[in-house]
Amino acid sequence: MLTRPRVILFDVNETLSDMAPLADRFTAVGAPAHLAALWFSGVLRDGFALTAAGSPASFGEIATDSLRRQFSELPSRRGADEAVAHVMTGFGALELHPDVAAGLASLAEAGLRLATLSNGAARVAETLLGAAGVRDAFERVLSVDDAPAWKPAPGAYEYAVGTLAVAPSDVMLVAVHPWDIHGAARAGLQTAWLNRAGSAYPGYFAQPTVSIRSLTDLVGSLPA
Repeated sequence: MLTRPRVILFDVNETLSDMAPLADRFTAVGAPAHLAALWFSGVLRDGFALTAAGSPASFGEIATDSLRRQFSELPSRRGADEAVAHVMTGFGALELHPDVAAGLASLAEAGLRLATLSNGAARVAETLLGAAGVRDAFERVLSVDDAPAWKPAPGAYEYAVGTLAVAPSDVMLVAVHPWDIHGAARAGLQTAWLNRAGSAYPGYFAQPTVSIRSLTDLVGSLPA
């Protein structure tokens, strides 16, 4: 049931940040552009698998190892370490989606607390948000590095809720990833699926509390 949340909790990668320019980082080191999306999906897959097996590793550890292995199989314009660093530093250099700044401002003006929860490192999110000029909108920038598990495992959301000192039902997670929506819903949070692409939502995941096409639509979808 939709109630007015006290906290809006944001996923970071792809929800706030536009990751499309990472493809340019791949081509700059001699890798095909399409490898960027495959690589990111593989990092998530392996992170989920390690969490399910009870031995989670950091996003950075998985991402750099995966890049090093993939680049070793391709003709590279740079050394392996330099190529990996070029891609990884790209996360902090990404821009936000066009609807993010205005959407955050509208939520803050409505008196809602804002925070982030990423499977990536908090320092990367801090760099990204700071460069975009929106860091001050957020009360906390959280990472699963400080939680017992990656999202979408319950422990990730429980960590965020505990840190923010609110009840799960007082938190609304905003994400573009249906798997993140499902995990948050299972942990008792309200959810907002940010469906910029107008895609169909998977029927096997818990349905979002609200669905929006732009972050600027969220404040108007919440009860007073």
